[in-house]
Amino acid sequence: MRITYITAGAGEMYCGSCIRDNALAAELMASGHDVELLPMYVPTLTDEENVSNNRVFYGGISVYLEQHLSVFRHTPWLLDRLWESPWLLRTVAGRSVQTRPERLGNLTVSVLEGHHGNQAKEIEKLLHWLKHQPKTDVVDISNSMLIALAKPLKETLQVPVCCTLQGEDIFLGNLQEPYRERALNLIEKSVPYVDRFLAVSKYCAEHMSQFLNIPREKIEVVPLGININGYTRRPYGKTDRFTLGYFGRVAPEKGVHILCEIYKKLRSTGKITSGALKIGGYLAHEHETYLSSILEQVRQWGLDSEVTYEGKLDRVKKIEFFNKVDVLAVPALYDAPKGLALLEAMACGVPIVVSRRGTYTELIEQTGGGLLIPPDNSEAFMEAIGQLVSDPIRREELSANGIAGVNSYYTTATMASRALAVYSDLVARASNSTLSVS
Repeated sequence: MRITYITAGAGEMYCGSCIRDNALAAELMASGHDVELLPMYVPTLTDEENVSNNRVFYGGISVYLEQHLSVFRHTPWLLDRLWESPWLLRTVAGRSVQTRPERLGNLTVSVLEGHHGNQAKEIEKLLHWLKHQPKTDVVDISNSMLIALAKPLKETLQVPVCCTLQGEDIFLGNLQEPYRERALNLIEKSVPYVDRFLAVSKYCAEHMSQFLNIPREKIEVVPLGININGYTRRPYGKTDRFTLGYFGRVAPEKGVHILCEIYKKLRSTGKITSGALKIGGYLAHEHETYLSSILEQVRQWGLDSEVTYEGKLDRVKKIEFFNKVDVLAVPALYDAPKGLALLEAMACGVPIVVSRRGTYTELIEQTGGGLLIPPDNSEAFMEAIGQLVSDPIRREELSANGIAGVNSYYTTATMASRALAVYSDLVARASNSTLSVS
């Protein structure tokens, strides 16, 4: 089967959606399918082999210029190539990509307006390129903020069109009015042109059905999956030092500051007599002050030698990180749509303690690899971690559950198989429809 997958790059950030889309494409390719992974805005950044096309559509510079200077909406395509090269987009992405929804309302609405928006020329570039490629069987768009492509893709290519749902509601929900309402209305108008939506979790399917007013029967669940090759189990043995870990975006809504306070209390009460708290993951420019304030507070507590930020980590260093921690904890303050870091940690045998929120809930319930804590209850969170500190047998049990659960339910092979079943069904329906008409 030939599959065209359109994914949105996220600049210098290790984006969960980019990693998930790349992993799905790679697994489908390994299974013998012809997959074209097309990045939009900027090249994608992944922590495995990047299988995306070198060509970037809706180049971030072009999109910006077309939004703010009308002359660029009519410049020749050949001229546009000067600022659409991947190396230039990477350079700009590493310095000045703006991802805060509070500042991107007008641009988001313009992209969702499709041919009526300021980036109409970018649609024509994409369609022109696709028309000159071998005919695809199905197209999958990586998130609903690109749903304006559904109608022109369907009309031009005459193939089924899918749209993946994987957490864009957080961005959309934080748009300022009147842009938020306008964006949601535009998405709803494009829903009929999508043959099937693919949600990365049951939570995501139920939530997005209501949030975007999508008929639930149009949504299939294709669970997250990770490539488990190379994820080595943390060596367990007797040690007097307990290491707590956090991995993910370093941001207030992830509750990193809460985890630091919990660690302080565990140390001051003697539940952790010798320990460390290691923080790893992407730090956006707008959150540098947030992290600095946390580390300054830690210094005032006299724990700066124990609480450290390990930085943005690639795959190898990420596995090394997981192999150093006894428990991974995420006291999130919002309903998380994905949770790749939880799967990666469990694949290394690390027990998890997380808030009972969003997709986190089903990941832990399905695998049995961790403990779920009532939302916004730092005392219960602290108590759960404290119990695991003193109970290595329980940690070992959760470790074994996590490894088995990820291997059974959350591999790239399982993810690709579920996605392929949806694609195949749509292609068969389209073929039968064509035959009946002829």
